[in-house]
Amino acid sequence: MLKHKISWILISLFLAFACTNQEQRRLPYLGNYDISYKKVNGQTLTDTIYQRIPAFTFYNEDSVVVNHQTYAGKVWISEFFFASCPSICPIMNTQLKNVDKSLAAYQDHIQYLSFTIDPTNDTPSKLKAHKKQLGITSTNWAFLTGNESFTHQLGIEHFLIFAGREEDALGGYAHSGAFTLVDKKGYVRGVYEVVKPDLSVNKKEFERLIKDTKTLIIHEYNFRPE
Repeated sequence: MLKHKISWILISLFLAFACTNQEQRRLPYLGNYDISYKKVNGQTLTDTIYQRIPAFTFYNEDSVVVNHQTYAGKVWISEFFFASCPSICPIMNTQLKNVDKSLAAYQDHIQYLSFTIDPTNDTPSKLKAHKKQLGITSTNWAFLTGNESFTHQLGIEHFLIFAGREEDALGGYAHSGAFTLVDKKGYVRGVYEVVKPDLSVNKKEFERLIKDTKTLIIHEYNFRPE
């Protein structure tokens, strides 16, 4: 009898651990959502439908027209910045380079997207020079420029970071120092304020971004680096 009790306790502990571990593996879905209702066998079932990143078209740093389909099938890590930014942007660019280094083993699954919020000044050639100056050689990192109002809206409403004109801000624009993690289906799975408003680096947020990206790729896309 005692053996049976011990066995059931061990099984219960295993199941509890498995459930807890599964919960830890699953990243949340962020952003606006709709609730759908449908009847099945007389019962009303509800489903939560989260928004995806909408269709977009930009020029990259090579003056090539790209869109959301160009980067389909990749996990996106994005930033919103502008090249002439005198304060937070250089720190963001550096931290995103550090993210790239930390996730080098996962690079085939990742696409970095840097959206300029000042497209009037940040032409493709300007972004190409900026990328070169930063020493970025990664082939999976694109610098994008396009319609300003759409870019700001894209950042605020879909990538869930602030980006917009602000006359009193240095450089005439204000934006978040956060990076956004988007899964391969276009759902936002995390926002990470790696660079704080006081221009300091939040190491916990940096580490959380690295951990969550690995979790997403390992457990949802079944990839483990050798």
